[in-house]
Amino acid sequence: QVQLVESGGGLVQPGGSLRLSCAAPGIDGINAMGWYRQVLGKERELVATIVIGDSTNYSDSVKGRFTISRDNAKNTVYLQMNSLKPEDTAVYYCNVRARFRFFDRDYWGQGTQVTVSS
Repeated sequence: QVQLVESGGGLVQPGGSLRLSCAAPGIDGINAMGWYRQVLGKERELVATIVIGDSTNYSDSVKGRFTISRDNAKNTVYLQMNSLKPEDTAVYYCNVRARFRFFDRDYWGQGTQVTVSS
């Protein structure tokens, strides 16, 4: 069963914007939340992460265009995507890392398609 609920993907023209959302209901001890993306035939790559203390990290390809944020009360992470390029086309996956005793556990969303095209 999918544990994270993603939304916000779609088809946009180059230069457009989208906002992705990911809710993680019922998951305790969250240390970090992030977004990954994957193109068919390529490895899944990290896009952005946000950790306790609101420290953020972005891949070079999206820095300055994407913004990751979170709402701790709702266990939700967002990815605001501006100035979208065709190269951003991919399936985007939400990731949540939570501490369980001595281990970090990863939870994944089902993926949402982002297509940037004229």
